Amino acid sequence: MLLFRWLVLLMLLGALVSFAFYAATGDPRFKRLGWMILKWALLSAFGFFAVLILERVV
Repeated sequence: MLLFRWLVLLMLLGALVSFAFYAATGDPRFKRLGWMILKWALLSAFGFFAVLILERVV
């Protein structure tokens, strides 16, 4: 569980760094990469919380 939390945190940090690179350089590939990382980080976080909620219910 701790590993998964760190993984999501690192993915969010990676998205933030990617958006910062986009702001500094204006290169659209960094924005695209940032959105992709953010999308997968949020999907994995929602899945993690869904498992926790399901664990409580059952």
